[in-house]
Amino acid sequence: MSVNTVSARCLAAAAIAAAVVGTVALPASAADHHPRQDRPKVEISAVQYDAPGRNDRSARSLNREWVELTNTTRHVVNLDGWTLSDERGETYTFRHYRLAPRATVRVHTGEGRDTRSDLFQDRHREVWDNYSDTATLRNDRRWVVDVESWGHGRHGGWRHDRDDRHDGGRHDRDDRHHGGRD
Repeated sequence: MSVNTVSARCLAAAAIAAAVVGTVALPASAADHHPRQDRPKVEISAVQYDAPGRNDRSARSLNREWVELTNTTRHVVNLDGWTLSDERGETYTFRHYRLAPRATVRVHTGEGRDTRSDLFQDRHREVWDNYSDTATLRNDRRWVVDVESWGHGRHGGWRHDRDDRHDGGRHDRDDRHHGGRD
């Protein structure tokens, strides 16, 4: 056998050994990182941006304007420090709140007593624009978790930035919210 043949075989054996070691080591390192689909997933599941009835800035009227968030996982998600904001930068910060697995919480604009299923921003005027706005949910690291938009797009047409998977009868894609101009 020539030196080149022995060297080639040694290199091939070394490459196979490295591949086997790398494959064996992969699950151990992968266990340290959560796959994307297993990370907590909270989404904006519904928006009532045009409160039904008269907009008179009463607590009743303001609390008919809301955003719903849904935890789509089987694990509790700690929302402490998370924020919900509009295009103008008006921001609600979650304090000491944990969203149960597969649960939904409704964040009302007006004043009220917080419960497991209803939170209140304690504002005295509307937050969400009836014609065009964007609700942005960010986690405690300020990373965007979900976005929901409605109203005019850049090209003058009506737009929605997400699909209709969360309809359920109360969603912002209902024609009564924007005059049927989908």
